[in-house]
Amino acid sequence: MEFLRTPEDRFTALPDYPFAPHYQTVDGMRIHYVDEGARTAAPLLLLHGEPSWSFLYRHMIPLFTAAGFRAVAPDLIGFGKSDKPIDPADFSYQRLVDWTREWLEAVDLTGITLFCQDWGSLIGLRLVAEQPERFARVVLANGGLPTGDQQMPEAFTQWQTFAQKVSRLPVGRIINGGTTTPLADEVVAAYNAPFPDETYKAGARILPALVPTRPDDPAAAANRRAWKRLLRFEKPFLTAFSDGDPITAGGDHPFQRLVPGARGQPHTIIRDAGHFLQEDKGPELAQVILDFIAVTS
Repeated sequence: MEFLRTPEDRFTALPDYPFAPHYQTVDGMRIHYVDEGARTAAPLLLLHGEPSWSFLYRHMIPLFTAAGFRAVAPDLIGFGKSDKPIDPADFSYQRLVDWTREWLEAVDLTGITLFCQDWGSLIGLRLVAEQPERFARVVLANGGLPTGDQQMPEAFTQWQTFAQKVSRLPVGRIINGGTTTPLADEVVAAYNAPFPDETYKAGARILPALVPTRPDDPAAAANRRAWKRLLRFEKPFLTAFSDGDPITAGGDHPFQRLVPGARGQPHTIIRDAGHFLQEDKGPELAQVILDFIAVTS
């Protein structure tokens, strides 16, 4: 598999991102991850979505470590400081799950509080279903586990088409468009940093097309199996969706209704936040997670 590695000088002087890099080799490629806090502390696993990277969590990580937790935030293959296959055909939903699982097993996190959003949930919930013993609780925000049996909103189908057909994928502008408050120029630049040119963006372009939108999608059967396991997941499960995301609005309701661990939990709506609620309301969201840990420990 041919892949690219973003030059390190693209990541100098990023605003509010002082974290030391850590790397783990998976399938011949490097996965980068942030790993802050004591190694013996209870881990918070923070999974980002498309087309962001661990920079998304920069305002939440210090709050978690100050509260005594270990905050671990990997960059998915194809994003951030992780290596980037150049052929879109090298990406599949199953491969993304497999790469992330292999990383998780190598780092060997247990007793995990998972926070997942966007593609972080498509991958993270599969991992929860496959290895529930690793996880202590789950917080899901602006995401889901689609099987292709549901009608997707028009905003998502438009996004799929745009990502495939636009000549230059404006990653930073896309993140900015998914927030309720305008991002500073240096923040937009930080989201562009992993992608020196279009050859680095195969993952960012193809991931929307890999979301199951038909019952016969290649990933649909695996996601249905994962749902069957989630229907038996009794550990604490919280939804913390935003009020300003046209793509995932209402996606919290099936989890609240169907996942045993979600019943009776203090599910919340993060107000005045868009799709990337970590950008809009990072500290508030971090406090929701910390409060949830406190009441379910």
